[in-house]
Amino acid sequence: MEPLKLPNNLFGRGDIMNLSRELNSLNDFFIGAAARQAGTPMQAPKTTRLMEQLAELNKLNLLDEPTRKKLGDELDRLIQQAPNIHISFASEPSPKTLEPVLVWLRANIHPQIMLQVGLQPSIAAGCTVRTANKIFDFSLRSYLEKQSQYLAALVSGAVDGR
Repeated sequence: MEPLKLPNNLFGRGDIMNLSRELNSLNDFFIGAAARQAGTPMQAPKTTRLMEQLAELNKLNLLDEPTRKKLGDELDRLIQQAPNIHISFASEPSPKTLEPVLVWLRANIHPQIMLQVGLQPSIAAGCTVRTANKIFDFSLRSYLEKQSQYLAALVSGAVDGR
Protein backbone atom coordinates (compact mmCIF):
# COMPACT_ATOMS: atom_id res chain seq x y z
CA MET A 1 0.00 0.00 0.00
CA GLU A 2 1.42 3.38 -0.98
CA PRO A 3 1.56 6.10 1.70
CA LEU A 4 -1.89 7.17 2.82
CA LYS A 5 -3.10 10.51 1.45
CA LEU A 6 -4.80 12.48 4.20
CA PRO A 7 -7.82 14.76 3.78
CA ASN A 8 -7.21 18.43 4.55
CA ASN A 9 -9.67 18.32 7.45
CA LEU A 10 -7.82 15.49 9.20
CA PHE A 11 -5.69 17.45 11.64
CA GLY A 12 -4.18 15.30 14.34
CA ARG A 13 -3.69 12.00 16.09
CA GLY A 14 -7.13 12.29 17.70
CA ASP A 15 -8.72 12.22 14.25
CA ILE A 16 -6.62 9.18 13.33
CA MET A 17 -7.68 7.38 16.53
CA ASN A 18 -11.34 8.15 15.76
CA LEU A 19 -10.91 6.70 12.26
CA SER A 20 -9.25 3.62 13.73
CA ARG A 21 -12.20 3.07 16.11
CA GLU A 22 -14.61 3.58 13.22
CA LEU A 23 -12.72 1.03 11.13
CA ASN A 24 -12.85 -1.45 14.03
CA SER A 25 -16.60 -0.90 14.21
CA LEU A 26 -16.88 -1.70 10.50
CA ASN A 27 -14.81 -4.85 10.98
CA ASP A 28 -17.06 -5.93 13.88
CA PHE A 29 -20.13 -5.37 11.71
CA PHE A 30 -18.79 -7.56 8.90
CA ILE A 31 -17.76 -10.31 11.34
CA GLY A 32 -21.26 -10.21 12.83
CA ALA A 33 -22.84 -10.21 9.38
CA ALA A 34 -20.94 -13.34 8.41
CA ALA A 35 -22.13 -15.12 11.56
CA ARG A 36 -25.81 -14.18 11.14
CA GLN A 37 -28.40 -16.34 9.55
CA ALA A 38 -29.12 -15.52 5.92
CA GLY A 39 -32.02 -13.12 5.48
CA THR A 40 -31.65 -11.53 8.92
CA PRO A 41 -31.93 -7.74 8.58
CA MET A 42 -28.85 -5.79 9.67
CA GLN A 43 -28.11 -2.10 9.90
CA ALA A 44 -24.59 -1.24 8.74
CA PRO A 45 -22.78 1.36 10.86
CA LYS A 46 -22.69 4.86 9.42
CA THR A 47 -19.32 6.09 8.30
CA THR A 48 -18.23 9.63 9.06
CA ARG A 49 -17.53 12.18 6.38
CA LEU A 50 -13.85 11.99 7.28
CA MET A 51 -13.76 8.21 6.71
CA GLU A 52 -15.57 8.65 3.38
CA GLN A 53 -13.06 11.32 2.32
CA LEU A 54 -10.13 9.13 3.33
CA ALA A 55 -11.50 6.16 1.40
CA GLU A 56 -12.29 8.28 -1.67
CA LEU A 57 -8.93 10.07 -1.67
CA ASN A 58 -7.06 6.74 -1.50
CA LYS A 59 -9.51 4.79 -3.69
CA LEU A 60 -10.21 2.29 -0.90
CA ASN A 61 -13.09 -0.19 -0.88
CA LEU A 62 -14.10 -0.47 2.77
CA LEU A 63 -16.20 -3.55 1.97
CA ASP A 64 -13.00 -5.48 1.22
CA GLU A 65 -11.49 -7.14 4.32
CA PRO A 66 -7.82 -7.07 3.18
CA THR A 67 -8.21 -3.37 2.33
CA ARG A 68 -9.64 -2.65 5.79
CA LYS A 69 -6.76 -4.60 7.36
CA LYS A 70 -4.14 -2.60 5.41
CA LEU A 71 -5.92 0.65 6.29
CA GLY A 72 -5.97 -0.31 9.97
CA ASP A 73 -2.24 -1.07 9.89
CA GLU A 74 -1.55 2.25 8.17
CA LEU A 75 -3.66 4.16 10.72
CA ASP A 76 -1.76 2.45 13.55
CA ARG A 77 1.52 3.40 11.92
CA LEU A 78 0.40 7.02 11.61
CA ILE A 79 -0.55 7.17 15.29
CA GLN A 80 2.93 5.93 16.23
CA GLN A 81 5.19 7.52 13.63
CA ALA A 82 3.63 10.54 11.88
CA PRO A 83 5.54 13.76 12.50
CA ASN A 84 3.73 16.16 14.81
CA ILE A 85 3.74 19.95 15.12
CA HIS A 86 2.13 21.76 18.03
CA ILE A 87 0.81 25.29 17.40
CA SER A 88 -0.53 27.43 20.23
CA PHE A 89 -2.84 30.38 19.63
CA ALA A 90 -4.31 32.99 21.97
CA SER A 91 -7.83 31.83 21.14
CA GLU A 92 -9.40 28.77 19.54
CA PRO A 93 -8.82 28.86 15.75
CA SER A 94 -11.53 27.61 13.43
CA PRO A 95 -10.92 24.58 11.21
CA LYS A 96 -11.25 26.95 8.25
CA THR A 97 -8.30 28.93 9.61
CA LEU A 98 -6.18 25.84 10.28
CA GLU A 99 -6.78 24.11 6.95
CA PRO A 100 -4.46 26.36 4.84
CA VAL A 101 -1.75 25.98 7.49
CA LEU A 102 -2.07 22.19 7.37
CA VAL A 103 -2.13 22.16 3.55
CA TRP A 104 1.11 24.18 3.52
CA LEU A 105 2.75 21.94 6.12
CA ARG A 106 1.83 18.79 4.18
CA ALA A 107 3.05 20.26 0.90
CA ASN A 108 6.33 21.64 2.28
CA ILE A 109 7.28 19.61 5.37
CA HIS A 110 5.77 16.09 5.27
CA PRO A 111 2.64 14.73 3.51
CA GLN A 112 1.41 13.01 6.68
CA ILE A 113 2.26 15.65 9.29
CA MET A 114 -0.14 15.91 12.21
CA LEU A 115 -1.14 19.20 13.77
CA GLN A 116 -1.86 19.59 17.46
CA VAL A 117 -3.49 22.87 18.44
CA GLY A 118 -3.23 24.43 21.88
CA LEU A 119 -4.42 27.57 23.61
CA GLN A 120 -2.08 29.99 25.32
CA PRO A 121 -3.92 33.27 26.05
CA SER A 122 -0.71 34.95 27.26
CA ILE A 123 0.65 35.24 23.72
CA ALA A 124 -2.00 37.93 22.95
CA ALA A 125 -1.77 37.55 19.18
CA GLY A 126 0.16 35.43 16.72
CA CYS A 127 1.23 31.90 17.62
CA THR A 128 4.00 29.68 18.91
CA VAL A 129 5.10 26.63 16.93
CA ARG A 130 6.76 23.66 18.61
CA THR A 131 8.35 20.65 16.93
CA ALA A 132 10.16 17.75 18.56
CA ASN A 133 13.35 19.78 18.91
CA LYS A 134 12.60 23.45 18.22
CA ILE A 135 10.28 26.27 19.36
CA PHE A 136 9.38 29.26 17.20
CA ASP A 137 7.65 32.19 18.90
CA PHE A 138 5.67 34.38 16.50
CA SER A 139 3.59 35.99 19.25
CA LEU A 140 2.89 39.66 19.88
CA ARG A 141 4.16 39.14 23.44
CA SER A 142 7.55 37.99 22.15
CA TYR A 143 7.75 40.85 19.66
CA LEU A 144 6.96 43.44 22.33
CA GLU A 145 9.51 41.90 24.72
CA LYS A 146 12.18 42.25 22.02
CA GLN A 147 11.19 45.91 21.60
CA SER A 148 11.12 46.73 25.34
CA GLN A 149 14.09 49.16 25.30
CA TYR A 150 12.65 51.02 22.34
CA LEU A 151 9.21 51.17 23.96
CA ALA A 152 10.77 52.40 27.24
CA ALA A 153 12.59 55.15 25.36
CA LEU A 154 9.36 56.18 23.64
CA VAL A 155 7.48 56.28 26.92
CA SER A 156 10.24 58.22 28.71
CA GLY A 157 10.36 60.71 25.85
CA ALA A 158 6.60 61.21 26.07
CA VAL A 159 6.80 61.68 29.85
CA ASP A 160 9.73 64.11 29.66
CA GLY A 161 7.64 66.29 27.34
CA ARG A 162 9.77 65.99 24.23
